[in-house]
Parts: sequence; C-alpha cells; structure tokens
Amino acid sequence: QVQLVESGGGSVQPGESLRLSCVVSGIIFDPESIHWYRQAPGKQRDWVGFISPSGNTNYIDSVKGRFTISRDNAKNMVYLQMNNLKPEDTAVYYCKSTPSNSWGRGTQVTVSS
Repeated sequence: QVQLVESGGGSVQPGESLRLSCVVSGIIFDPESIHWYRQAPGKQRDWVGFISPSGNTNYIDSVKGRFTISRDNAKNMVYLQMNNLKPEDTAVYYCKSTPSNSWGRGTQVTVSS
C-alpha cells in the first residue's frame, strides 16, 4: 500500500530554518505530485504548496520566498525547506500524494521564542 512518512520537525526560534522530508513507498513515485499541508491547533488543515512530477512548484502567498519544495525521484523523497520561520508557521505538517490521494501522519513544527 502507499505510505508517506514525514520527518524533520522540531522546535525552533523565529528566523531559524527547518527542512522537512517526506518519503513515499508502495507506489511508482515519479508521476505523483506531492503536496504539503499544515494544521495549527484548533484550525483547519491548509494547503501550503506542492511540487509536480516535472518539478514545478506553487505556494501559498504567506510562505512564498521563505519555503521551497524540492524532490529527489531517485530516493522517492520530497523536501520542504523552511527559512525565516515565524510563530504563525507553528503547525503539524503533512505531505499528500496525488493522484494516489494518500497522506502521511504529520510532523510537528513549533516556532517560538
């Protein structure tokens, strides 16, 4: 079955960086788009950005210029590089594959001074 596993979360101070990883198994990875979502406490899960099979990316406005999504098809991996983190970035971050429509279990990111 399709499995996505996120890693790399943690607690950082404002202005610092983190790189999240999402490893995909159980499916042919190359044709999949991978999306990143986040869910803050008490809020809905929001889309953050995605990377297409060809490497095209798109992001929500609030993270443009700070977050970068990349992929390594040889490793079935997708990365979310997050720079200049802000307290409002605090959330559980999830990756999702499409069109297979599978989710990971998430990784916690906390940004606090």
